[in-house]
Amino acid sequence: MAHFDLSQKYEFSANAKRWSLIMIVVGVIAVAFGLFTGHAERTFANLLLNSYYLTGVCAAGLFFVAIQSVANAGWATSLIRIPMAFGSVLPYAAVILIVIVVGGLFTHNLYHHWADPELINPASPKYDKLIAGKSGFLNVPFFLIRLVAFLGLWVLFMRALRKYSLNEDQVGGMLNFNKSIKTSAIFLIVFAFSSALFAFDVIMSLEAHWFSTMFAWYNFAAMWVSGLATITLTLIMLREKGYFSWVNDSHLHDLGKFIFAFSIFWTYVWFAQFLLIYYANLPEEVVYFEKRWAPEYWPFFLLNIIVNFVAPILILMTRDAKRNFQIMKYICMVILLGHWLDYYMMIMPGTVGTERGFGIIELGTFIGFIGIFAYLMLNSLSKAPLVPKNHPYLEESLHHDI
Repeated sequence: MAHFDLSQKYEFSANAKRWSLIMIVVGVIAVAFGLFTGHAERTFANLLLNSYYLTGVCAAGLFFVAIQSVANAGWATSLIRIPMAFGSVLPYAAVILIVIVVGGLFTHNLYHHWADPELINPASPKYDKLIAGKSGFLNVPFFLIRLVAFLGLWVLFMRALRKYSLNEDQVGGMLNFNKSIKTSAIFLIVFAFSSALFAFDVIMSLEAHWFSTMFAWYNFAAMWVSGLATITLTLIMLREKGYFSWVNDSHLHDLGKFIFAFSIFWTYVWFAQFLLIYYANLPEEVVYFEKRWAPEYWPFFLLNIIVNFVAPILILMTRDAKRNFQIMKYICMVILLGHWLDYYMMIMPGTVGTERGFGIIELGTFIGFIGIFAYLMLNSLSKAPLVPKNHPYLEESLHHDI
């Protein structure tokens, strides 16, 4: 029987720090380039895109930890510190997102479809009856209160679950394990409604005349698949560096099944939303897809469904593919790029419209946020042992075989 070093800790090497910081500098340069070359609105739209993506991946890590606890699942116990490290980045991601949203509200007016007070003033020529009818919910103070409250609650749950896990390492027993289950159950209830409103507020309100009750599910699917792909990619890359040697192809298979299943679920929600709107052909609904069928976005519209559905279903269909570390590594990269494009298609048509671009600002900002995530996540991962050594399901995970 193989012997594993269960006291192993991740060492955040100088090389990893250097590359993370270089990526952050690239991002800063790209943002500065955008702001000082007359592309401020496009730059803020990219900042919103990447900060929302970052927050979603971190929240997905917390969600992963919670569902494993509530389901009493044992298979992921030996790798649970990776999604837990994602959750540790959530406070930073939340602050970044709040700052960008506030900047978008008050300086570059990303939310101009509803945040302009003239839209709800009956005496103004800009008066918009539809927006005025939504003003009880869509107003700046209540919008910011909701944003801070949702993110704040998620951070509190993250801190609690991490604390219980680290306490369990020290004292053992079932007390912290049972606390984790109860806290996770409460979190999942809170997350169910708060994540929906979070998506409605931050993304759907960019085009406040349009709404879809399926939009929350669509965003959840994108967030969850992106989170799963990031967890899997991180695990594989760390394993290549000599960490997580106890993770085998059965663990990878389970992660692959999650990614495969929720890529299909994402497609189901994407297509259901599109088909209902296309078939009904109501002006107030088709305006959303009309923008995305414009010549400037049509190639990305098609590429979105190819990358996020066709690629995963063709590549991950077989059992062998889901158990192959190299195949999983590259399909996770494809999926992460695909869902960046998915968020791009959610945000850009409603903010910058036909003035969209695709160059230094987009690529550099994305690289910068990867650097932020990598630095903060790896730093958190280095603060605790990679294995929750006193978890009651650890042995089950170490001998996982399907």
